[in-house]
Amino acid sequence: MPVVSATEFATRTDLADWRFLLSRLEATFVTDSFGTGSTLVASIAEAAEARDHHPDVDLRYPGRVHVVLTTHAAGGRVTDRDLEMARTISRLAADIGATSEPLFGQSLELAIDAIDIPAIRPFWKAVLGYVNDPSGSGDLCDPARIGPPVWFQQMDETRPQRNRIHFDVTVPHDAAEQRVAAALAAGGTLVSDARARAFWVLADAEGNEACVCTWQDRG
Repeated sequence: MPVVSATEFATRTDLADWRFLLSRLEATFVTDSFGTGSTLVASIAEAAEARDHHPDVDLRYPGRVHVVLTTHAAGGRVTDRDLEMARTISRLAADIGATSEPLFGQSLELAIDAIDIPAIRPFWKAVLGYVNDPSGSGDLCDPARIGPPVWFQQMDETRPQRNRIHFDVTVPHDAAEQRVAAALAAGGTLVSDARARAFWVLADAEGNEACVCTWQDRG
């Protein structure tokens, strides 16, 4: 399957509803109600089944439908199959009177600066419950394709200050201790469990922190 680059996609004039973001195609359609939005989702699902090519589809109140297209068999990159599916989805949206918001979309990535990336990467994979990106880039991604991807940037020297940003990872209360144990086994350290079960403060091998949180004992 021919892979389509962002530069190649930008030359097209037949997919005005769609934008190329982080190696994937995204489009947002606004319908007049949640019910109409669900009708569009059902139509997209039917077309995806017919073509054996399945996008990620998100429906939010009051009727906004967000669609992401990649080709799983091509390592999550954009191919001609995605272009064909994008045309079909745009037609389905137009048929029910949905309006396109091509400038609405955005994709969030989280970058972690590190001296020793191999030393900290297993910790973040474990504490987030993420998996290796199928492209082989070394990035981490949410297996449910909901949370933002995480990538690692090589630093030349250690920063002396304590990190100013940390991750709060909220998990089901009965999965928290297992998640904490996995992060510790992956090279993390326990900074504090003084507020457990509300949250445990963990850190990777270079001191970057993450909290594993639950709904319990939040008062």
